[in-house]
Amino acid sequence: MERLKDKVVLITGAVGSVGAAAAKAIEAAGGIPITSDLAGRKGSDQVLDVTSERDWRRVLDDIGQTHSHLDGLVNAAGLAALGTIEDTDFATWKQVLSVNLDGTFLGCKYALTLLKARGGSIVNVSSVAGLIGGHNFAAYNASKGGVRLLTKSVALHGARLNPKVRCNSVHPAFLEGPMVDAILAQTEFPEGARSRLTRDIPLGRFGTAAEVADLCVYLLSDESSFVTGAEFTIDGGLTAR
Repeated sequence: MERLKDKVVLITGAVGSVGAAAAKAIEAAGGIPITSDLAGRKGSDQVLDVTSERDWRRVLDDIGQTHSHLDGLVNAAGLAALGTIEDTDFATWKQVLSVNLDGTFLGCKYALTLLKARGGSIVNVSSVAGLIGGHNFAAYNASKGGVRLLTKSVALHGARLNPKVRCNSVHPAFLEGPMVDAILAQTEFPEGARSRLTRDIPLGRFGTAAEVADLCVYLLSDESSFVTGAEFTIDGGLTAR
């Protein structure tokens, strides 16, 4: 209960599996999670379209007025789409990049206004698809790879501030939950695709949102005070090959 005692943490995409697990883990560690998601997705404290500057300003203003400070941000909002460079239409490309990369950019940019007052930590949820390519992940690869390097730029900027603001990226492989189910549903043989993906993972299973959330808690906590600009793979050994 002491790892994040009284730390105020904003989570985007908090109705999704990773965001919801992060909120639960933050609360269990003594923190104060502020959950956000799109309008119509019940269960969040704040309505936030991560692609909207107006929404970011409003939510951060509200947090400043209510809590007077912010200690952490978990950018967990994300969107996945299958498609090769030839199959992916421009509208899908723009949508995936807008949510995954633009949304992370805006989160880092506007959260810093509160984070830099007393220091803090940003955790950007990327993917192993931000480290390795896939023939049919053109938009997703580009967006998550962008999150990885954006994270490093934010970390270097945050290291120049006083107090410091740290920033790290988390790179899960396939996780049990709606996002992977939706990706598999786009394939011709979903169960066969699941079996092939599982065989590719040395530990022989998909990960869980709770496992990613535990890593987020570490990166938000003072235990990771000398960690910034790093990428953390949580992939069952997938990228070790």
